[in-house]
Amino acid sequence: MNWQEFTALLVLATAMSFSPGPNTTLSTALAANGGLSRAMRFVIAVPVGWTLLLALCAAGIGALVVAVPSLRLAIKALGIGYLLWLAYKLSGSATLGKADGKSLSVGFGQGVMLQFVNIKAWLLALTLVAGWIAGQPDALHRFAIVAPVMLAYAFVSNFAYALVGAMLRDWLARGSRLLWFNRAMGLVLVLTAWWMAGV
Repeated sequence: MNWQEFTALLVLATAMSFSPGPNTTLSTALAANGGLSRAMRFVIAVPVGWTLLLALCAAGIGALVVAVPSLRLAIKALGIGYLLWLAYKLSGSATLGKADGKSLSVGFGQGVMLQFVNIKAWLLALTLVAGWIAGQPDALHRFAIVAPVMLAYAFVSNFAYALVGAMLRDWLARGSRLLWFNRAMGLVLVLTAWWMAGV
């Protein structure tokens, strides 16, 4: 991989990783409601799940998803349904105590599995495989470069969003700010689901 390809990889990674999406929205909301330590399970789960998704796409599963419309539709439907359910749970959290409990909880396993129903994650993985890995004589070497870069970006972006959420906790604890914040985060998830429906 030459330096031009690597630079293009970094540009794509920055744009896709730091733009708002289901992962960054949940990282922010989980940290705002339950604190940074509570959000870290999800923050760590995102790069783990995403790296597994990238590996499966590089192994050819991505081509299968593209080739079988019903499989893609099933992934999309599961992703949309899950995001809408999370938006519903999030929009009802009015106090830190309530949100800190069972009202809003996304664990490590759920965070990993979310990557497999996240159309944005699939699009990025398929783009990386098609543009940087597939059909190259040094495909394995390229995967060994792309995967750690994307893993690092996935972690740093979600950690940054979670840090913002955690810094807002004291401010959100006053009055009905948390309720409106959670409703706004829920709306972002609904809009993401709407976007996914059109992809």
